[in-house]
Amino acid sequence: MKDEISRVLTLVEEGKIDKEKASELINILQGKDQPELVTIKKEVPYGNKMLKIRVNSEEGDNVNVNLPINLVKAVLKVGTNIAEKIPEAEKYVKDINVDLLIEAIENELDGQLVDITSANGDKVFVVIE
Repeated sequence: MKDEISRVLTLVEEGKIDKEKASELINILQGKDQPELVTIKKEVPYGNKMLKIRVNSEEGDNVNVNLPINLVKAVLKVGTNIAEKIPEAEKYVKDINVDLLIEAIENELDGQLVDITSANGDKVFVVIE
């Protein structure tokens, strides 16, 4: 029965049947009389994911930044080269391994990257999702 259900889910992924038809088929395979809706979660293509940065301070100063992952990759490639040539910015980018960051994006790194809580309770989170 698991093989048949897997085949039904494959048909949905391929766009050959819709979710309602899949739910009906799975219920029949499981011998259920009452149809139930089966939720099928589609994976978001990596290029459509976001780099999310959250900073929550104890004083209530909060920052929420959402950047498309493709924009982050482009900015890392171009922006670092530019920043290295600006004397005031050079000190901020000299210790950043941009190639490692770009490689992580190209290898579709996903999930929580940074989780910091300072001694005074400030929190910083960086996530790709």
